[in-house]
Amino acid sequence: MANDTRTRILETTALLLRQRGYHGTSLNDILSASGAPRGSLYFHFPGGKDQLVIEVTRDSVDQVTERLGAALAAERDPAVAVHHIYQAVGRMLEENQFTLGCPIAPVVLDSPTDVPELAELCRSAFEQWIGLLQQAFVRAGVPERRAHALALLVESSLEGLMVIARATRDRAPLLAVADEVAALIEGAVLSGVARQRADAAV
Repeated sequence: MANDTRTRILETTALLLRQRGYHGTSLNDILSASGAPRGSLYFHFPGGKDQLVIEVTRDSVDQVTERLGAALAAERDPAVAVHHIYQAVGRMLEENQFTLGCPIAPVVLDSPTDVPELAELCRSAFEQWIGLLQQAFVRAGVPERRAHALALLVESSLEGLMVIARATRDRAPLLAVADEVAALIEGAVLSGVARQRADAAV
């Protein structure tokens, strides 16, 4: 029962954070939506709201990192992998009826600078995700500097497209950009491989 209550509090907080951000989610909101007594919340999370939000955000970041890493590892061609990622994000938005996007974007936009650990967690999350993309591009032959720029492009476009898709309640923008980004990555890979071969031939 105790574990069920703890899980319910965590799941409720995760949902509210994605909907309202850090400042828009109060302990009263969490207690009301989860049905947990206040004493249970402080029993499981003696640090209160900040401890709870940090734990939930860390778990969300870990989940996204795991899925992103698996998607990139599943395909030798990073252009194909990235195309699949855009499609998966579109499906996710449709499944939640365009009510939930990136799990940390609402927290970042809420500017939780008064909780340094939370701010650092969000910063490092984007660093991890961009790093995973960059590594996949480099493995395929894209030079380091361009791989980093492409990784930034993919991550930033996904974040922006989630907002557009939620506003329009349509995943079509994600699918349209997926084709363009995949073509760009494919071109970068071909260019990088050709350059490596030319250098090896010298």
